[in-house]
Amino acid sequence: MNLGAALVDGLRDMVAVPSVVYALGAIGLNIQFGFAGLLNFGSVASGLVGAYGASIAVDQGLPLWVGVIIGLAAAALLGLLLGLPTLRLRADYLAIATISAAEIIRVIVNSARLQDVTGGPIGLTGGADDFFAVNPIPEGRYGWGSFSFNQNTLWTILVGWTIVIVLCLFVWGLARSPWGRLLKAVREDEDAARSLGKNVFKLKLQAFVLGSVIGGIAGIIFMFDGGFVKPDFFVSQTTFNWYLVVILGGVATVLGPPVGAIVYWFVISVLNSVLTQVIGDGWWIFDTTDTGAIRYVLVGLTIVLLLVFRPQGLLGDKDEAVIGE
Repeated sequence: MNLGAALVDGLRDMVAVPSVVYALGAIGLNIQFGFAGLLNFGSVASGLVGAYGASIAVDQGLPLWVGVIIGLAAAALLGLLLGLPTLRLRADYLAIATISAAEIIRVIVNSARLQDVTGGPIGLTGGADDFFAVNPIPEGRYGWGSFSFNQNTLWTILVGWTIVIVLCLFVWGLARSPWGRLLKAVREDEDAARSLGKNVFKLKLQAFVLGSVIGGIAGIIFMFDGGFVKPDFFVSQTTFNWYLVVILGGVATVLGPPVGAIVYWFVISVLNSVLTQVIGDGWWIFDTTDTGAIRYVLVGLTIVLLLVFRPQGLLGDKDEAVIGE
């Protein structure tokens, strides 16, 4: 078994575009869940709306920068329209409402009847052409061995991680602002905040919309990755993976989401490489097609142990890990 190759695969994937997308999605979710205590189980819908908003705009002949604005505006509008009727619900009902809304949006986008607009199950291509056209990196592959990227992927990675850094600085300032401290107060005891004359619903809605916009950025970066967008990525499992990243890195922390995304993809990739080699060598009774399922079982077991022995995650405070208490 080649452990070196497995480690190289892990190092590659922990900085690759999927890790960037998960970091961005987790940052947005962390504002909603970590700082505001909102149990949004449909956060992936903001990524879907952002990606498709930009892609449809470009497909209709608009410049990419206009498409990005439209995608982010669509994500903000989704947060507003979804938040207005649901944020007064109890946490479990909010979770049910948001996951239902996300699935409804995905099914509508996936509909063959809308194929002329959304591409239906096939999706849309060409949305990232303008993005790659301004790529200053010369054509070629960069890195060594399997730890290498072509010029377009490397450009997407550099832009994506730059956005992650900027958003981390933004969240750092936000958490230390009066608004951020008030948001935490609402999370801990909204009745106490309301008794002091604070508009709790307005604060929740602001956090919900802000998190949705950042989720829209994640969707747009995902669209840049392969130059196309399909509804297959925007399933409920992606939302739960973003929750996993937030909890792994540390709830209500600044660096928790990117650190959680890096660790998540490193572990997933190493497990995938090791299991493929082990199963391929005939060590286990499983077939190579079982690799994906086995690695997620092992990841799930790891998360259970993490929640039992370190519920605050890698960087979090134990008091922050218990939302609402």
